Amino acid sequence: MEYTEQVMDHFMNPRNMGEMDDASGVGTVGNAKCGDIMRIYIKVEDDVITDVKFKTFGCGAAIATSSKATELVKGMTLAEAEKLTNKMVMDALGGLPPVKVHCSVLAEEALHAAIQDYRDRLEKGLAPRTEEDDENVRYV
Repeated sequence: MEYTEQVMDHFMNPRNMGEMDDASGVGTVGNAKCGDIMRIYIKVEDDVITDVKFKTFGCGAAIATSSKATELVKGMTLAEAEKLTNKMVMDALGGLPPVKVHCSVLAEEALHAAIQDYRDRLEKGLAPRTEEDDENVRYV
C-alpha cells in the first residue's frame, strides 16, 4: 500500500494531537469493522475554532487524516468548518489508498460531531465539556 509523503508526515509527526480539558465541543466516532476511533475537541470563541485537538486509536491513515483535518479547520468559522469534506482532507494529503478512504470519512464525521455537540451545548446553556461527558462512541 502506497502512502503519500504528506500522509507519512502527518502520521509520523501528527499536529494538534492531545486532549482539551475545556473543549467547547467534542465529537467521537468509530468504525466497528477496522477498530478506528477518533475523538476531536474544538474550542470555539466568537464563532471561530480557535483551538482543536484530536485523539485517534487506529492505523496510520486514521492518525494522518485526524491531524490534517484539525490543521485545516483551525481558525475557520463554524460555518466554514462544517463544509469540510473527507475529499478535502484526502486532497490536502495528496490522496489515500482506496481501502483507507474510510479514515477520511471518520475525520469529517468526528469534526462535524464536535461542532454539533458545541451547538447542542450552547443551545442548552451547558458549560464546556469534560472527558466524563463523552463516554458514548458512535460506530459507523
